[in-house]
Amino acid sequence: MAQKKPLILVTNDDGITAPGIRALISVMNEIGDVFVVAPDSPQSGMGHAITVNNTIYCDPITIDKNAPQKEFSCSGTPADCVKMASREVMPRKPDLCVSGINHGSNSAINVIYSGTMSAAVEAGIEGIPAIGFSLLDYGMNADFEPSKKFVRTIVENVLKNGLPKGLVLNVNIPRLPEKEIKGVKICRQANAHWVEKFDKRINPMGREYYWLSGTFVNEDKGEDTDEWALSQGYVSIVPTQFDLTAHHFIQQLNNWPLHD
Repeated sequence: MAQKKPLILVTNDDGITAPGIRALISVMNEIGDVFVVAPDSPQSGMGHAITVNNTIYCDPITIDKNAPQKEFSCSGTPADCVKMASREVMPRKPDLCVSGINHGSNSAINVIYSGTMSAAVEAGIEGIPAIGFSLLDYGMNADFEPSKKFVRTIVENVLKNGLPKGLVLNVNIPRLPEKEIKGVKICRQANAHWVEKFDKRINPMGREYYWLSGTFVNEDKGEDTDEWALSQGYVSIVPTQFDLTAHHFIQQLNNWPLHD
């Protein structure tokens, strides 16, 4: 008797036509039955935003005529896409959600702003094992071929071993030829941040406007972080949870005179 294939949801934040998601779909088609529900336009930096004040459209679309996946273009955010997929589009809750492959890093503090990772986190909230994949190349002509081997290996391990409830994987892949990637490192999130500034300009009508820019600063010298692993040519995997409770501070907070 043939083994039943896993049902896999593929989504992203760069949009349904982005090269990264097309690469991810091609790998997932080798592993399971694939549904794609992804934004109809780029949604980078949306974080965990959801649509509450507007309607959402989710339309069937055919991009790869000879490919087996079922695809839907969604007007909502990455988190909306996961909600829509699991509640309206798919025949049952998927066995796995993969998000990406993102064009650019989602290591360190970037995970907070990432639509790619927020889609994975939304899946995790709904009890679906989930992985966010990112390649350290922001170009739309990025080469995703070296990523495919690692994507497949990580996905197969998650399907075999599962993930604890409330936990998703944040996977970042260095921009290197496959033969130059040294392997995989399990890491913690680096203590790094953006030093941001606004570039103020004046439009032809005399109105001020701003462009956000900044410099990424890594103050973490540890050799167990995602930033260190990526700088050394490794794929980084950070187990990530959506419980933001600072458990270590609860006892100290209980000692404050808040109950008088």
